[in-house]
Amino acid sequence: MSKNIKSLLQWHQDNGCDYLFSETSSDLLSDSTAVKPMATPHKKTAPEALEIQHARQLSNQCNNLDDLIEAIKNFEGCAIKKNASHTVIGDGDINADVMLIGEAPGANEDKEGIPFCGQSGKLLNNIIKSIGLDREKVYITNTVFWRPPGNRRPTPQEIAICRPFVEKHIALIKPKLIILVGSTAVESLLAITDPISELRQRSFPYSNGYLPAPIPAAVIYHPSYLLRQPYKKKEMWQDMQHIKQHFLASQ
Repeated sequence: MSKNIKSLLQWHQDNGCDYLFSETSSDLLSDSTAVKPMATPHKKTAPEALEIQHARQLSNQCNNLDDLIEAIKNFEGCAIKKNASHTVIGDGDINADVMLIGEAPGANEDKEGIPFCGQSGKLLNNIIKSIGLDREKVYITNTVFWRPPGNRRPTPQEIAICRPFVEKHIALIKPKLIILVGSTAVESLLAITDPISELRQRSFPYSNGYLPAPIPAAVIYHPSYLLRQPYKKKEMWQDMQHIKQHFLASQ
């Protein structure tokens, strides 16, 4: 045995080591020393998921439009309501064959409590007049019932929270045609993110759990977009003529 090894063994012995090897294996990962897996944290339900569930429960309980309006006005699950002046639900003929659904209330809508008023509302009035309709003959609402701060676009969470009410709203109005006004309404109800320019003059079957059968839906530019891009008004006129010819000719 070399001098170095002998010195090492002597050092272990002097420090209380009776043996270096054992005839039996030692379980270094016994229960007392094993590295235990990290506990999986309890997955909490996101607050918006609870609010969506609550909105769905309330919508399920609404048997008529008055019930729905009351439920929406009393609903506190959408944070943007806190800074809104009014809950903006709908306007027009509740027995209308045509239902227009836009994005969210703006400053004028929040002030007056009516969807599509102000400059965009005046333009929308002229748009529907081009096919022989007016506000008294259609029903108008939005995908969100409260003005987002700064007139920003509603978030996906805000839209999702309001969606159960929107779906029940459509089922209670029972329109023969839905006109989706702008990309936010299209994304909310059809789950389509393509630009309006690629969706115009097409028909989309809209359905939800409250409807016995799908309702045809058409897509048009939002009036506020036309105010920023007036050269698109010609396309809007063409789109409305298409709607009149293909959806309203038999009405």
